[in-house]
Amino acid sequence: MKVSICDDDGKLRAALRKVVEVELSLLGIDAGIEEYGSGEELLRRISDEEPDILFLDIEMGRMDGMETARELRRLHRHTVIIFVTAYADFVFQGYEVRAFHYILKPYEEEKIKKVLRLALEEADGLKEKYYLVEQKGGALKLPLSRICYFKSDRKKVTAVMEDGEKEFYGSLSELESKLPGYFVRCHNRYLVNLNHVTGVEGKTCTCGDEELPVSRSSRQELLVAFAKAMLK
Repeated sequence: MKVSICDDDGKLRAALRKVVEVELSLLGIDAGIEEYGSGEELLRRISDEEPDILFLDIEMGRMDGMETARELRRLHRHTVIIFVTAYADFVFQGYEVRAFHYILKPYEEEKIKKVLRLALEEADGLKEKYYLVEQKGGALKLPLSRICYFKSDRKKVTAVMEDGEKEFYGSLSELESKLPGYFVRCHNRYLVNLNHVTGVEGKTCTCGDEELPVSRSSRQELLVAFAKAMLK
């Protein structure tokens, strides 16, 4: 997790950092925190690496926070921006840069903690999640959003993805215990990603462009999970 703080007032920057550091530590989150004294410095130093969360002062020197945020959005789409300002009037200008929240100066410690927790949830939701496969030749990262389903054959598992297949040794039972809840059994040899399932009918379910078997023992659980996913 990478958190950035951009404020031209060093004392306020340090005070905000202290609260953020303590709260992240209490939450057990390993995070690097970086400070910037101007919008120009921020943009110059983060061109290659996107911050997960950014606390951004609006009233700064030559380049104010709003202009900085516009430039940031050209580089990075997913940074969770939290504006810091002494004037509530600026709150309404944040729509165009998709500001997540605002904190008014002088800082209230509980407000910082509350907004930080919300931002952490938002940042986690925006991140691509992976399943890590340990192999002799190294590790393989499989992006979960692109996996349509897993299928097993003896001691081998195949991840069928939007753009191909990846095979590795393992078991569906082991996989099932480590994957998010939107991966559901439809058969003792198949584990489907509900985000790719478009229908369940009879003894099959449609996953992507394929018809996969649905066993009698898995049918009810699959139907309930599919119905819940459709309502979200």
